[in-house]
Amino acid sequence: MRRPAQQTEALPDLRYPPHIEATPRIVEDAAHGRVLELEWHSDIEGYGSDHRTRHSLDWLRRALNTEVDLRGGVRHDDRVLWDRDTITANNKWVDCSDWMKADDVLFDSLTHLNRYGLLFLRNVPESEQSVVDIASRIGTLKDTFYGRTWDVRSKPKAENIAYTPQFLGLHMDLLYTSNPPHLQLLHSLRARTPGGESFFSDSFHAAKKLHDASQTHFKTLCNFPVTYHYHHPTHHYHYTRPTIELYPYPKYSEPTNLALHRVNWSPPFQGPFEARIGTSSPALRNYLAASHAYEKLLSADENLFEYRLNEGECVIFDNRRVLHARRAFDATKGERWLKGAYVDDDVFFSKLRVLEERFTGKWAADGVVRPAL
Repeated sequence: MRRPAQQTEALPDLRYPPHIEATPRIVEDAAHGRVLELEWHSDIEGYGSDHRTRHSLDWLRRALNTEVDLRGGVRHDDRVLWDRDTITANNKWVDCSDWMKADDVLFDSLTHLNRYGLLFLRNVPESEQSVVDIASRIGTLKDTFYGRTWDVRSKPKAENIAYTPQFLGLHMDLLYTSNPPHLQLLHSLRARTPGGESFFSDSFHAAKKLHDASQTHFKTLCNFPVTYHYHHPTHHYHYTRPTIELYPYPKYSEPTNLALHRVNWSPPFQGPFEARIGTSSPALRNYLAASHAYEKLLSADENLFEYRLNEGECVIFDNRRVLHARRAFDATKGERWLKGAYVDDDVFFSKLRVLEERFTGKWAADGVVRPAL
């Protein structure tokens, strides 16, 4: 039995002309001065014969470098790599009230955070809502399986070493997910137990030192796949990534600077290596040698900044650059309670760009000059 031919609906005629052309000219605009005007010819149906578009010349000049600047949010050479002495001299403390109320303070703080990866707030109100309020000044909080916020305090039968009083080595959070958080915030609500000091290390500084000492080790950490996982009865996360990630656009990188993009370092959550690597392969031996050399740089005394958070203080740090750790504490002699939250990279860089546009005129939305209404 033959089926009747199916009726096909003809596509609408969009009436796009085969070639759209425009005549450019520089004209004077009452509000914006000299602008580029495009007078369109053979235009799309629906536009009149007097269709013109005007672009700000300042915006066009800035647009020449916009893509390079926007890629990753900041040029890598804007960052300041630090050891203990450098960050001690340049650390920034901000009053929480100023952070919440003054946009110029927020802009200055986020700029510092972007350059150094570490920032401290003081006089934070004693409330579990405070970390939400602080993070919300940047933008939307990142919701994970830990929740929108989470508590760091010791508890029996802890499923995570962070919830014990034990020493917790240098690491980054959630590297077993496809998009680990960019910022981590920790607000100290209780600091009444001996010990528990936090310490931080700039993984970019250590990567630069490793590159200078051994390009072989550096290249190994850029290429060798390391698996991270979080495997529990209700959660099973698994992701493989190299230790050091570079910007994938070397032609935009000055030869005197390393185009460091991200570092991935979290030994407490490292999973089994991929089977194809083999336990006796040269690649694995090279990785172990490189990772040991890197760890010595990360944990060297001269590269560690140590600080014990007091009640009413909050630390914010770049989770893709600055490693954090904690010394052991005696949970029988007091309470230690931190309230934490995460913010994604897209959210952070969006806020920073909005403030850059407002306070420095660095960006403009599209550069189109519109007539006054």
